[in-house]
Amino acid sequence: MAKVDLDSFDRAILKALERNGRITVTELADTVGLSKTPCQIRMKRLESKGYIRGYAAIMDYGLLDTNHIAFVQVKLSDTRAAALAAFNAAVGNVSEIEECHMMAADFDYILKVRTRDIASYRAVLGETISELPYVASTSTFVCMEAVKEHGQVFED
Repeated sequence: MAKVDLDSFDRAILKALERNGRITVTELADTVGLSKTPCQIRMKRLESKGYIRGYAAIMDYGLLDTNHIAFVQVKLSDTRAAALAAFNAAVGNVSEIEECHMMAADFDYILKVRTRDIASYRAVLGETISELPYVASTSTFVCMEAVKEHGQVFED
């Protein structure tokens, strides 16, 4: 997709949609200071140019009983293109892996893994993540509390 220059209205639209993807066009227009039609035209342009890739629901993971988060550093035994491609493809098939990022660090990837509890995480780590292609070692960091996630700040 070709990049387009974004002005302050475009950026305000993106920020408002990031906070609430279900906002009506009328509410969005009021929020960013445009009338409805120009706002809708800008929104459609941002979608067609790929700035807006989709809309998603933000889940309450406590209610879904998947509130345990662990971050996993993964070091691969091989980092040539074919090995990276194999690892990337395999990660896409593991539902518990919520995010996967290739890193410029002393490890190759960091994964955000969401499970029910530490026991289920341990099973996912031992039976699934450790068996992904080219995984040489892992190191786990358990999240004690989510403070900000998906752009939302959590308050007690």
